[in-house]
Amino acid sequence: MSENMIAVIIGIVEGLTEFLPISSTGHMILVGSLLGFEGEKASVFEVFIQLGAILSVFILYRDKFLAMFRPRAINIYGGGLTAMHVLAGIVPVMGVGFLLHKAIKTYLFSPYTVIIGLVAGAILMLVAEKAASRPLTRDVDNMTIKQAFWVGLFQILSLWPGFSRSGSTIAGGLFLGMSRKAAAEFSFIIAVPLMLVACIYDLMKIWNSLSADDFTMLAIGFVVAFITAYISIVWFLRFLNNSTLASFAYYRFIVAGLSYYYFFLR
Repeated sequence: MSENMIAVIIGIVEGLTEFLPISSTGHMILVGSLLGFEGEKASVFEVFIQLGAILSVFILYRDKFLAMFRPRAINIYGGGLTAMHVLAGIVPVMGVGFLLHKAIKTYLFSPYTVIIGLVAGAILMLVAEKAASRPLTRDVDNMTIKQAFWVGLFQILSLWPGFSRSGSTIAGGLFLGMSRKAAAEFSFIIAVPLMLVACIYDLMKIWNSLSADDFTMLAIGFVVAFITAYISIVWFLRFLNNSTLASFAYYRFIVAGLSYYYFFLR
């Protein structure tokens, strides 16, 4: 299979899974293993195309991002979501991720650990749905700094590949009395600075492994990830208006079972 076709496939996987509670990292590890696209070059590619997914969130929520840095008197959201909320939501996982980055990359990036993460994340989402009561915070602009910080603590779970950053944060939001939509939107918004920092950090270390011939593949993956992520977010928010996370949890069980069979039993 050509590298450009691989770029399209993995770009679609990244865009579709980055903001759904099914783990984009886990899916890219599994798909990369299936396609034989592994190693340092694959790592650079997978990190770079996440920037396309990040761009889709910024475009969808550009008004909220801009409002965070305006004087409160002219804040179009009346002083709702602020940069402090975002900071509270990302500091915990950034701290732990920085300290454990090498160990995570060394020991947790394999099909077996992804399968564990898929199952554990699915159980967390089902428990969160069972525990969820009538939401007290229906809109992301009404959440508190305390809620943002606790959601950030739940996000630490996503450092285990397969667990899912959006799955852990949305589940955390449900435990904290947020609606599914509010929790999902906060998950998307805090993903932008978090993923941007993580991508830049990873790219700085491995960028020299690329050649000029690789940039076509990177560009294809970036554009495909951007388009599919944009569509995925819009669809997911509409889905959450009338549905729960249960279907995603069951999907994770199925993927984990099929992956275990393919990699370890056949």
